[in-house]
Amino acid sequence: MNISSIQQALRERKIDGWLLCDFHNRDHLAYRVLGLDMTKMTTRRWFYYIPAKGEPRKLVHSVEPRKLDSLPGKKEIFLPWTQLHSSLKNMLGSPKKIAMQYSPMNHVPAVSMVDAGIVELVKSFKHKVVSSADLVQLFEATISEEGYRTHKEAGVIVDKIRAEAYDQIRNAIATNSELTEYQLQQFIMRRFKESGLVTVDPPIVGTNEHPADPHFESTPENARPFKKGDTVLIDLWAKLDKPGSIYYDVTWCGYIGDAPSPKYQEIFNTVKNARNAAIALVKDRFAKGKPCGGWEVDDACRNVVKKAGYGKYFVHRTGHSIGEEVHGNGVNIDNLETKDERQLMPGCCFSIEPGIYLPDENMACRTEINMFIRHDGVPEVTGEIQEELIKV
Repeated sequence: MNISSIQQALRERKIDGWLLCDFHNRDHLAYRVLGLDMTKMTTRRWFYYIPAKGEPRKLVHSVEPRKLDSLPGKKEIFLPWTQLHSSLKNMLGSPKKIAMQYSPMNHVPAVSMVDAGIVELVKSFKHKVVSSADLVQLFEATISEEGYRTHKEAGVIVDKIRAEAYDQIRNAIATNSELTEYQLQQFIMRRFKESGLVTVDPPIVGTNEHPADPHFESTPENARPFKKGDTVLIDLWAKLDKPGSIYYDVTWCGYIGDAPSPKYQEIFNTVKNARNAAIALVKDRFAKGKPCGGWEVDDACRNVVKKAGYGKYFVHRTGHSIGEEVHGNGVNIDNLETKDERQLMPGCCFSIEPGIYLPDENMACRTEINMFIRHDGVPEVTGEIQEELIKV
């Protein structure tokens, strides 16, 4: 944690201070921002206030008085709840604008960690509470140059294994050998391990209507063999098996045969065009030095799908933050499930993955790429981009 950097960010945003607090290890974001150990017992409330100028202040319970000793700033200890209220009021001082892990209207639920009662308490002292969403992203969810390097390195390997997976289908069809969705999923997992990659969950491998469930899970019981005429979707994500590594997460679609149906080709072209529209918006905004919110990128992508007549079949957000977890704590590309008003900024890594899901027509299609906003402010697609259906 760099207090001076946090204070500079507060001043740039015209916020007077950032109040971080926790009870029973509920706010993992506060622990990450402050560099605290979440495995330690936290049975009492604590508060840490970083003003835009001046020394931070700590408020801790008498039962756990050393909880914040690793952090800089003056410490005050409370016991009765009345003392907590009076001490917190004194710590925050005169009415001001204070950031907390709060999201107006719950638009960004990933940041809504502070309970309504604490917000009410702070507001009762005449302060204006604003969201810390962009601050959390800046100090917890942006990726270093080393993280960017690990993401790119993982991407090269994942793209190679994805191509190998389609080759496995090709070889099985050519030799009339049985290969099931589950067996191919396990092949990918084995190749991840052999290549020094790890993943939290196995990849999605599905044919025809199976991936119309966007989170379809292949099992030995539901798996079926690949055959001519099948549509195929493979979604795979992994990172280097090293501390601090960043995930890479992509989806590619194909067809077993020479000529996919006109409808399948149409929905692939639609999601491809939608993906490209989202990429173009991000690049254009940064080239012009204009702000770019996650919700705006979702709109740019989703509007292409809507215009093509498939809006109701695009049933999830356009993309998600990527970090040490495949779904990170930064801005999501979303104006459907939530309205993510956080801004894309240097160090952000995220997916763009429009999909069209037609279970009644025995098909589903999704294309997924990863983007990174480099530290020089230039957006980059970090791996290969699927422009045509894979013909198996």
